Amino acid sequence: MLYPLKFLPVYKDYLWGGRNLEKLGKKLPEGKVAESWEISCHPDGENVIANGQFQGMKLSEYINAMQHKAMGTDISWKPGDRFPLLIKLIDANDRLSVQVHPDDEYAALHEQDRSGKNEMWYIIWAKPGAKLVYGVKPGTTREMFIQALEKGTIEQYLNFIEVSDGDVIDIPAGTLHAIGEGIILAEVQQNSNNTYRVYDYDRVDKDGKKRPLHIRKALDVINFSINSINEERRKGKLIYSSDRCTVTGLVKNKFFSVELYDIHIRLEDTADGSRFYTYTFIEGEGNILYQGKHEMDIRRGESVFIPACMGNYMISGKFKAIKTYVP
Repeated sequence: MLYPLKFLPVYKDYLWGGRNLEKLGKKLPEGKVAESWEISCHPDGENVIANGQFQGMKLSEYINAMQHKAMGTDISWKPGDRFPLLIKLIDANDRLSVQVHPDDEYAALHEQDRSGKNEMWYIIWAKPGAKLVYGVKPGTTREMFIQALEKGTIEQYLNFIEVSDGDVIDIPAGTLHAIGEGIILAEVQQNSNNTYRVYDYDRVDKDGKKRPLHIRKALDVINFSINSINEERRKGKLIYSSDRCTVTGLVKNKFFSVELYDIHIRLEDTADGSRFYTYTFIEGEGNILYQGKHEMDIRRGESVFIPACMGNYMISGKFKAIKTYVP
């Protein structure tokens, strides 16, 4: 039987994390928690199914067994291909390193993990005045940037923008970026962990060592023409609104489509065999009715995978969720 899958989160204890994912209802292990990998088949952190007859199975094993019944027939995927997405919740209790990701072409030539990394952020919560880095300041050249790296003064060339709850940040490969402190966000990305650190504020890890930088590769891929963000797109585009729910388009590219569902009463939808869907619930609670008779409770901080051939389903309650799929 095809049914909505829940997962055991994979937690990451990077030095910039905190305890703020508890605000989303997460039951965290001790210590700092920087990321919760919600839906992942990546070898650096793969989710295990937490419910139903497939409980205890890795997501990749489930996909290998179900194939197009899980993935769908209308996306660019065939048996043996990697799962295309990686979905996270991130607690930037402290600022992250300034970094950049390669595109598919560069990763295929230079990385064992051959996928590039386009990503997007949805700001769930930001403390007043919280900022992030998006690109470089207008007029910054590669040569100017290299000189600043040598002097340790690149912050003068970083384009800082202030963010607030509900902002949408699209980050194509090649965009220099960094999350500032005091931000909780959901991240949707290609299934890749290729990250080139440019600057890490001279911090040291728990062993007293500085984290490695990847200057040469970063300089190969940084797009110095990205120096602003489209303000109109930071709140998304309204797709549909009724007394039952509101749907807002956040980001759409060839790798993923991301929408925000604000459910007031219920949402009726169909997994018609064409593609899978994922939902990450960021506020409220409700339930999913599937196959006309089965119910599953959902609440904030949980993520769900809807197999492509599951059929009709209805999500009822009062909550906000980020829906993601492959176009």
